[in-house]
Amino acid sequence: MAYEDMILNMGPEAAGAGMAAGIIAFLGAMMIFVAILLLAVYIYSAIAMMTIANRLKTKPSWLAWIPIANIYLLTKMAKMPWWPMLLLIGAFIPVIGPLLSLAFMVFMVIWTWKVCERRNLPGWLAVLTVIPVLGWIWGLVLWGILAWGK
Repeated sequence: MAYEDMILNMGPEAAGAGMAAGIIAFLGAMMIFVAILLLAVYIYSAIAMMTIANRLKTKPSWLAWIPIANIYLLTKMAKMPWWPMLLLIGAFIPVIGPLLSLAFMVFMVIWTWKVCERRNLPGWLAVLTVIPVLGWIWGLVLWGILAWGK
């Protein structure tokens, strides 16, 4: 059987398999794109936080590269207590977890507010990070301003 005949005589099963393969390939490409994007954001955030820590003379600034430890570094840069980080442990408790997560978010805003003030920027800029979706983007911009601004 010639190749052309095989292509022309494909049944609906083959078309469905081809479509499934196309969808899987698309989803795989999207996963790779998202992974690369998240890695780029992580590297940018770590470099920005490390730069801010160096400008504020907070040691050890390399903690910016370690997840969870970078939150501890944020508390040191803000000159605030570290114990609210323990709220992260309670975030996995079924009923009170969302409340503890909300409380932790408030502390994150307070710490960022204090870092803004230490870098001679208005603290209210930290409150804008709470806005859904746009706040995440603003957070990246704010870290850039804090790191490389005047």
